[in-house]
Amino acid sequence: MRIVAGEYGGRRLSAVPGRATRPTTDKVKEALFNIIGPYFNGGTSLDLFAGSGGLSIEAVSRGVDKAFLVDRQYAAVKTIRQNIAVTKHPEKFEVLKNDANRALQLFAKQRQHFDMVFLDPPYAKQQIVKNMQTMSEQALLNEGALIIAETDHHANLPDQLPSFRLQRRQTYGITELTLYRFGGGKK
Repeated sequence: MRIVAGEYGGRRLSAVPGRATRPTTDKVKEALFNIIGPYFNGGTSLDLFAGSGGLSIEAVSRGVDKAFLVDRQYAAVKTIRQNIAVTKHPEKFEVLKNDANRALQLFAKQRQHFDMVFLDPPYAKQQIVKNMQTMSEQALLNEGALIIAETDHHANLPDQLPSFRLQRRQTYGITELTLYRFGGGKK
């Protein structure tokens, strides 16, 4: 695994040891960032199931100001911290060892807002629609926030969700990327 482009482009990243996480391949990561825009002008991102942290590190490399990374596994959090060290800019990242639902509640208490959210949960434990509804209800998303869900092709995420509009769906082998744009809700 590597950082594909941007300020940290070409640097190698470590994978989480074992089989508990499924890292996004460089091919899918590159395709994703070609879809959502190769570079960003600031903003805050959230990776709710961060794994190795590769998506968030790529986003910061391409111009996101600050990334919040959440994972509940100790091995993942340890790997995320090692991968962040590769950037030499740890101040641009905040890592939380926590369950996704508890992390969302914590962010709501902190009145944190996000411009981009990566949702790449273990395929067998997908609660993407519930996570999106919670983020909307807790006012965690800025207007126009982009939600990027990475699932297997069996997930069948809906085309229509309250406060969200489907922007694009793309399949790469067994991996499906579904992009939603947040269009309002409680603020």
